[in-house]
Amino acid sequence: MPGISGPGAVTRSTLRQQIADALRDEVLAGRLQPGQEFTVKEIAEQYGVSATPVREALVDLSAQGLLEADQHRGFRVHEYSPADFVEMIEARGLVVDGMFRSLVERFEDTSLIERFEDLAAEGSGTAGAPATTTPPGAARKSAAPTAAAPANAARPAAAPEAGAAPAAPALPRTVPPRLRPPLDPRTAAKLAGVRRRGEEAQRAASAGDLTVLIGYDLRFWRELSALFGNAYLADFLHRLRVRCWVCAVQQLRRLDDLRGLLWSGHTELVDALARGDIPAARALVAAHHAHSLSLVGRSAGA
Repeated sequence: MPGISGPGAVTRSTLRQQIADALRDEVLAGRLQPGQEFTVKEIAEQYGVSATPVREALVDLSAQGLLEADQHRGFRVHEYSPADFVEMIEARGLVVDGMFRSLVERFEDTSLIERFEDLAAEGSGTAGAPATTTPPGAARKSAAPTAAAPANAARPAAAPEAGAAPAAPALPRTVPPRLRPPLDPRTAAKLAGVRRRGEEAQRAASAGDLTVLIGYDLRFWRELSALFGNAYLADFLHRLRVRCWVCAVQQLRRLDDLRGLLWSGHTELVDALARGDIPAARALVAAHHAHSLSLVGRSAGA
């Protein structure tokens, strides 16, 4: 297990979090196997720290569902089943779909949409171009349905993939045009970071490097969800995705070669959100979940 440098230079609460993070990474990397047991004393000796922050870290990980506590035998890594993974994916889908619904309902809150619009401008090479001078009222009129494209026209629904959740009700396809101020440097840096994380995740997925993929994937989703402006939601989704990965890793490590098998639609998802194409974003996430269910199911039978 990786050591922790300079334990005397950090507070106990920080040390507690460092130990929890390190042990979580050990579980995600598969170095702590499902069902493996250990005691507070063993971990404390491994990291060269006192028992108190170790015990607190192990209790935290138990509360997150990664470990199980046994009063007489210490702690052990929680063993998940494929059925657990199905329920986790269902819960994850509901959370992400709720985020996208919130995005649609908040069309009039320009602060969030502007971030995605500016990302689209950066991607198309038009970043920094003058904002449109079309009055907001005129923009809304131009977006009104015409006889050639009635408002209630619906596109044919694609057949759902095996294991995919039922299709959610249709939502508006694009973000309505609006006047917006230039993107501030801090927000631009965050969006650029999300895109970079997605690119790195895609490279790791293509190479079949599960350990690297997990790190970038978790950062990608945490930073992307943070753009919705709800810290509680972002933290909840992050914890849920950690549990999903812990469960998936226990099955995926059975496959010898993961090259080309892991989901790599991160930048496509960012692009869909950038152009305000919520249905496309939801379709990508649904395909991601169906792909995950199929791959883990295949791994479980390997």
